[in-house]
Amino acid sequence: MQGALWPAAVQRRPALRLGRHGPLPVTGGEMEKGGSEGGGGGGGGGGGSAAGAGGGAEQLEAKVQRAVDFKAEGQRCYKQKKFREAIGKYHRALLQLKGLQGAPAAPAPGEPPAAAAPAAAEKSLLLGRAGWHRLTEEQRALAESTEIECYNSLTACLLQSELVNYERVREYCLKVLAKEKSNFKATYRAGVAFYHLGDYDNALLYLRQARSREPQDTNVLRYIQLTEIKISRCSRREKEVIA
Repeated sequence: MQGALWPAAVQRRPALRLGRHGPLPVTGGEMEKGGSEGGGGGGGGGGGSAAGAGGGAEQLEAKVQRAVDFKAEGQRCYKQKKFREAIGKYHRALLQLKGLQGAPAAPAPGEPPAAAAPAAAEKSLLLGRAGWHRLTEEQRALAESTEIECYNSLTACLLQSELVNYERVREYCLKVLAKEKSNFKATYRAGVAFYHLGDYDNALLYLRQARSREPQDTNVLRYIQLTEIKISRCSRREKEVIA
């Protein structure tokens, strides 16, 4: 599984030091069967349908719990600095959540089966999961928070790699921010990823957003300084070329 994480956009890590929310900036210039049978079986068929719906709900709940368990295993691996193993655990957690997409939608009493899925899917932050309406509000919140934590943790693991895949870091951070715009870690790390990918305008945008949430964070302030230096140098070069 790990081999799929390192496409062409992998960059050699520029000697990053670890901080509370991710990498510290480098100094100087360096730079994760229930129907009825026949006319007389209507009552029995209804009971079978209810049992099937209950079983489906239990399966969905079990998937959420397995995702939570895999996430916890990933956190243990991360604390032990087993980053490759942690990445695998977080991906398995996400696969459990994606498995909710294939679950059939159970209609509400008196509602045609085809009408139940669209509204439930729209309510979910995770698009296309028609089965989520079977979960309780608490279970849905748990699944969504688990997904966000897994993507955040994946970025933390990737940033510990000798070769950092900054495109993947950016991708995961943006997934988190699409669901939770105020997430500080994802905002800061998105800025770091854009910086190392050479997109200094977007790097500055995300880093300034991170500063607005944590004004005293020294890592954010340092990366803002480095990004502004890069932008200034690029601007001078453009002027020299034009001249």
